[in-house]
Parts: sequence; structure tokens; C-alpha cells
Amino acid sequence: MPELPEVETMKRVLEPQLTGRTIRDVTVNRPEVIAHPATETFSEILAGQTFSAMERRGKFLLFLLESGDRIVLHLRMTGCILLAPNEFPMEAHTHAVFHLDGGLELRFSDTRRFGRLWLIRAGETDAFSGIAKLGPEPFDSVLSGPYLKARLGTRKKAVKECLMDQGVLAGIGNIYSDEILFAARIHPARPARDLSPGEWERLAAAIPERLSYFIEKDRLTAEEYLETKGKEYRNGPYLQVYGHEGDPCPLCGERLCRRVIGGRSSVFCPGCQKE
Repeated sequence: MPELPEVETMKRVLEPQLTGRTIRDVTVNRPEVIAHPATETFSEILAGQTFSAMERRGKFLLFLLESGDRIVLHLRMTGCILLAPNEFPMEAHTHAVFHLDGGLELRFSDTRRFGRLWLIRAGETDAFSGIAKLGPEPFDSVLSGPYLKARLGTRKKAVKECLMDQGVLAGIGNIYSDEILFAARIHPARPARDLSPGEWERLAAAIPERLSYFIEKDRLTAEEYLETKGKEYRNGPYLQVYGHEGDPCPLCGERLCRRVIGGRSSVFCPGCQKE
């Protein structure tokens, strides 16, 4: 699943290309990916509208329109959004195509069809997408050791699970929770209630630092994004623990271990991250 750094990369690549572009019409091949409103209404309202900007909120992408309407997109597990010339080969499992002026198409594809699009009208409350339930961004000034302790410090759940609670902080998933916890030297299976004030402080410092690092490493040009069809990211070589089960720890050399925590695979160093 694309997490905050990947979604931020998409936003930075697509926004300059989309701003000022007009939607001529919309083709929806799988109506179930349009979560709100009805598919026909979705297409009718968007025809003739012009993009004004983009935003990211957690793992959501928001496409802002000059009318004040906005399209909300969540890619879920396998979704992809691609801006391509209309002659560019269509990806399999392309479920929605926004036909734009200038011979461009904004295409949403999703192998597993979990991703969803919502159209929120100007002045309409978004009670549909779930954005209203998100916690602050990891870069917000509210993030601190005391904030995390207040929100998570009484929980029995593993700190790894708590870190992925989108109602506490928006945008962190399985990959970067491993990287953040490694940077903070905290074992992912530790019950959140057992963390010390100093550990909460380390965690609060590691979250924005690691995410900023990976956003920078994932930087792509528009040409590179199109060439890789929006599905490949550059962070792989920079991940220190995620996906490296059995490899030596980059800090102490001890063999990295894998454990399933809360139904999700976690990789950690038993030497640096004492349980």
C-alpha cells in the first residue's frame, strides 16, 4: 500500500501537470470504485471542471477544482493514479479515466479494486471518505512525546499497531512504522503503556525525521513517474529494516528478525530494539 511518502510523491509529480487542466469527460469502467455520489452524477458534475491544486491528507489525495468541488482518492492496497498522453498504453485494471484537454488522461487503476473515489461538492461536508476521522499530520506542531503518551500511553496494544492508528497520526503504515521504530530503538511488540517518557520523545522525533527522509529519497520527475507507470518507488535501497529479515543490522550487525504483530509483518533488530 502506498504510504505517506509515496502519496506525497504522487502529489508533487501530478499537481504541476494538472493545475489549469480541464476535464472534458469521465469514463468509469468499474462503478464500484466511485463511492460518492452515484457514478452517473460523478461523471456529469465533473465534465467541464478545471483543476486548481492538489493536497495530501494522510494517505488520501485531494484534487481541488476551481468550482470549490474536490475529488478525494484513497489508493488502498494496489491503487495507482497516472497522468498520461491518451496514446500511452492503458494499464490493466484501469477503472476510471478523466479525459483532459491537451490530449492527456488521468487514469485510476487498481488490481484488487479496493481503492475509492469520492466527489465532494463545494460547501458539502465530507462525511463519506473518512478524512474527518484522521489525526494530525506527522509534521504538525502538535506531535510531541506528551501528545503520543496522552493518546497511546494507556494502551495494551503493541506500539507498532498504535503507530498505524490513523486517528492518532495520519499516513503511517506497515513499512514506515518499522523504520520509525528502528530509528527510535523501540521494539515493535512493546505494549504502548510500557514506554517511558524518554521513549515517547524519541518516537516523536523519529516520526517526522524518517518520513521527511523517505519523501526526499522518493523524489521523481514527471518523466520518471510516467516511465515507471506510477508503481515503482525509490525508497527500497534506503529501508534499513523493512524487508530485510535475516540481514545484519546496519548498526550492530545482529541478524534482523521478523514477527507478525497485529496481523502485520514486522522486522526489527533484537540487539538495538530490546523487548
